[in-house]
Amino acid sequence: MASKQELSVVIDLGTSKMVALAGKLTELGKIDVKGLVQLPSKGIKRGVVFNIDETAQVITELISKLEEQVEEEVQTVNVTMAGSKMQAIDYQCSAITSGEGFVTAQDVQRLMDEAQNVVLKQDYKVVKVIPTSYIIDDENEVENPVGSTGRKIEASFKLLVVPQEYLNTMKLVLDKAGVELGELIHASLAVSEASANSEEKEVGVIVVDFGAGTTNMAVYQENVLKHAAVIPFGGQVITNDIKEGCSIFLKKAELLKVKYGQAMGDFADDQKVVTIAGENGWEPRDISFKSLAYIIQARMEEIIDIVNDQINKSGIEENLGSGIVITGGTSQLDNIISLVKFKTGMDARKAHTIIYPATRKEEFQNPDYLTALGGLKMILSSSGTSAGSTHVRKSKKKDRGFAPLIKDVVQGALNLFDTDQSDVELN
Repeated sequence: MASKQELSVVIDLGTSKMVALAGKLTELGKIDVKGLVQLPSKGIKRGVVFNIDETAQVITELISKLEEQVEEEVQTVNVTMAGSKMQAIDYQCSAITSGEGFVTAQDVQRLMDEAQNVVLKQDYKVVKVIPTSYIIDDENEVENPVGSTGRKIEASFKLLVVPQEYLNTMKLVLDKAGVELGELIHASLAVSEASANSEEKEVGVIVVDFGAGTTNMAVYQENVLKHAAVIPFGGQVITNDIKEGCSIFLKKAELLKVKYGQAMGDFADDQKVVTIAGENGWEPRDISFKSLAYIIQARMEEIIDIVNDQINKSGIEENLGSGIVITGGTSQLDNIISLVKFKTGMDARKAHTIIYPATRKEEFQNPDYLTALGGLKMILSSSGTSAGSTHVRKSKKKDRGFAPLIKDVVQGALNLFDTDQSDVELN
């Protein structure tokens, strides 16, 4: 576990906003939040950096403001992100136990190391290894294998993998901001950490984050990650639909969505209209609430249909007793819960934090901070690493200068391994 004296920093790299969060563990194991900053994003498209300089400028400002709050210099940051090429794949390996007929911690670590260092095709890299099951002597499945009697241990893992280009780009961005990259965290796992409890994950739950540029989801059962996916579009696509459908400027389309939008046209009042003021000689334009809602509903149904496809791909769609937890800016639309229930046939609720920091508790009722908070908890809870720590430097501080929509979203099987793993799917 991270030292209680070390400060860890997480930046949630969103398409519409970035959140920087700094904290450490108290003596009682709670999170002591020392700094919190949120700024509008620049240089991010569908969860991925497309302009290094613009993104570095925002991160530099985030870090500067964060350092003012924590009164320390940030050296290393951990980043939560959700690019469409981030994937979760299955990997199995086995070994003969090295103990006197029982499994040792070293046996388990050897299997973890093999999974961590597996060679992947297509320039992908493993960023996290999650155990899903252990089987002893081909018959006994155990949750905690250490100490189990047997001569053979077989492990199944979920590997979270990202393209090397994501890592390279992020390192370039952070280098311009004068810091180093610690861990790259799948945003779906981070938001799930903050919004779904262990009981829900035991029975089976789906966490869906309807973000601006992407829709991220994670599926859990028996407290194990079963599936994770990033759908490469979100609320910004709805805004664009409103712009096109109502023939208005993009900025006004976003305001219209946020202030008057709802997810189901049948529930909208057909007697209500909103008037868009004219500009530069253009006449004012009246838009009915019902017409606006039907535009939003059409795109939301399309997104939820792909969520359904991903749920089916998890293979456990019949065993998800808790239902769906939804979060993200688009989840704030009126009647979104009703639409999700109707389209999926599952129960649904809006996300709220299940992490209660020792300090600044009221601020974390804001769902905008769920991903960053979940990511910080993951870093502080991780064992044997100080990747997310920051210390006061004695050396000179480094200068921070700058020099068709839905297509092939649900992908088929893809072998990422150089070794013979032909049954591995790209999830």
